[in-house]
Amino acid sequence: QVQLVESGGGLVQAGGSLRLSCAASGLTLRSRSMGWFRQAPGKVREFVAAIRSPSRSTHYADSVKGRFTISRDDAKNSVYLQMSSLKLEDTAVYYCAARKVTGILSTLREESTYDNWGPGSQVTVSS
Repeated sequence: QVQLVESGGGLVQAGGSLRLSCAASGLTLRSRSMGWFRQAPGKVREFVAAIRSPSRSTHYADSVKGRFTISRDDAKNSVYLQMSSLKLEDTAVYYCAARKVTGILSTLREESTYDNWGPGSQVTVSS
């Protein structure tokens, strides 16, 4: 059974940092491209970042570029999202997701192309 579990969320002041982790079981991450998405209250879920396999190329939403870094450790079957210079508008539930590496690049930001999802981790940025 495939399972993705996020951790590392919490409450942080604006300007601070957090590191989210996503641990996978039931699948081998090196055979998956991984993404992070988020959903703020009253808003639709949106793409945040993705890292492809095996190229490890990274892709970011404009809103987080330069502040967030996605990385993966295939040996630990985990993917990470380092978030810095956090803003109030980064408050959301953050989800990690996995999709097959055969997915085409142009669809990397589309949540419908991801097959497996974690339950989410709340990140709250306060002033």
